[in-house]
This record gives sequence, C-alpha cells and structure tokens, in this order.
Amino acid sequence: MRRADREIREFDRMLTVADACDCCRLGLLDDAGAYIVPLNFGYEAEGEKLTLYFHGAGQGKKIDLIREQKSASFEMDTRHALVEGETACAYSYRYQSVMGRGRIRLIEEYEEKVHGLQAIMAHYSRDREFAFGEEAVNRTAVIKLEVEAWSCKEH
Repeated sequence: MRRADREIREFDRMLTVADACDCCRLGLLDDAGAYIVPLNFGYEAEGEKLTLYFHGAGQGKKIDLIREQKSASFEMDTRHALVEGETACAYSYRYQSVMGRGRIRLIEEYEEKVHGLQAIMAHYSRDREFAFGEEAVNRTAVIKLEVEAWSCKEH
C-alpha cells in the first residue's frame, strides 16, 4: 500500500469498516478483461479468517464466470465526504475502503446456502433471524468467497 499511514491493520477495525459498507463489488475476469458487479453481501469472521457471502439469480454472466474461475477480487467503500479547498489541488476526499481477493465458489448444499443467506440478512438487519422457504433457497444462487488476502484504508 502506497500510503501506509492510511492503512488499517487491526482485524476488528477492518471488520468495522466492512460492516459500514452496503455494497461489495465483485471482480471476475471474462474474455474482454475485468467484469465488476456490485452486490449485496454478508460476512462472517472466525478468528482472523473472513468469509463473504453474496446471492443472486441462478443463471447469468456472473454465475457462468464463477463456475469457470476459482478466485475473485472484491472492493467495498463507505464514509464518503468531499473536502473542499481554496485551489483544485487542495481538494480531497474522505473515505474508508476494503479490498482483497480469495477463493470463490457457488454453494450447492441447502443448509450451507441458508447459512450464507442468514449472513447476508444479518449484515443489513442486524442479527435478526429469518426463515427462508425451501423453493426460494433452491432457486437462489449463494456465492461464497473465502478471503485469502485483504487490506483496509481510510482517509
């Protein structure tokens, strides 16, 4: 990281930033280059291991690319604020961001899909438990990204 003075290294503080984010951009590769898609997400942390969960339709370009690939990148950001200055070069922007990469796969097993969906809902509903209909779970794609490397930055 070029600006090490802005890096957040403490795992719990990194999770606090991730928790404040409401969208995670998933980066995959297609024949033309990077394919980036914004998604709702949830996460769980065990020890110092982070796992991200996403959901969506069971077909489409994103699903096709995930089936072909074993890894993906991600980025999320929050707390945006423009800092005005007297000159153009004095302007700046405040933010917090998280980015990283990991192993990605589609979850096939029913109970693991429900677990991932609960993690997503917990991120947005603050730990409320939800019941999911079997038909809805079966038609929903649930994606798991086991993070292998990630960083966090704030300005």
